[in-house]
Amino acid sequence: MFTGLIGAIGTVVERTHAPIHSVWISTSFDDLAHGESVACAGICLTVAKRRSEPNGEHGFLIQAGPETLARTTLGSWKAGERVNLERALRPLDRMGGHFVQGHIDGVGTIRAISRDGATARIVVAHPPEMASLFVEKGSVAMDGVSLTVAAVAADALEVMLIPETLAATTLGSALVGARVNLEGDVLGKYVARHRSFENHQTIPKSCMEGPE
Repeated sequence: MFTGLIGAIGTVVERTHAPIHSVWISTSFDDLAHGESVACAGICLTVAKRRSEPNGEHGFLIQAGPETLARTTLGSWKAGERVNLERALRPLDRMGGHFVQGHIDGVGTIRAISRDGATARIVVAHPPEMASLFVEKGSVAMDGVSLTVAAVAADALEVMLIPETLAATTLGSALVGARVNLEGDVLGKYVARHRSFENHQTIPKSCMEGPE
C-alpha cells in the first residue's frame, strides 16, 4: 500500500527481456531490502536484486510479467527514463495522499497542458472503460502521484499541479502525448463493481473457465 507521495525520482539504467522482462533502476534510496515493494511510476513492483551504481547511487532490479506489461507503460521504458519512486506505507506513517495500491487500471495520454501562474493544468485522456473510476474532487494516482481530480469528462480528466509537484515528480517535465499510468481510487472501484451487479452485469466468462 502507498500514499501517492513521491519519495525520489529514479532513472532506468538498463533492461533485459529474457528469461523475464527485467529493469534496473538507479535511485538515491540506500537501504532498500530484497523483496521490498516499491511503486515505480505508480506500479507496485518487488526489489529482486540490489547493487551500487558507478555514479555512487544505488540500483535495484524489478521484474514484470505479461499482465504488468499489458496494463502499464513499463514495457516502453528506455534507458535514461526518469520514474517516480515511492516506498511502501508503514503503519505509523502520516497518510498525506490517498490509499494507492500500485495496481494500474489503465494507461492515459496527456491531451493538453496549460500554465496557470505557478501551477499547471493537465488534461489526460483515458480508456472509456475507466470513466466510472473518476469523480470530480476525488483522487487519482498518475504515474504514482496522488492528485485531486479537478474536472471529468466521458473520456478524460483534468488535474492541477502545484509547484512542489512539478518540481518533485516527473509530471513537471511531461509533454503532450506522453503516456501515464492511471489508478483510480480503490473506493471508487468497489462502488463501480457493486453497481455493475445492480445493472445485471455478470462476471466475464474468461474468469470462470478453467484450463482446457
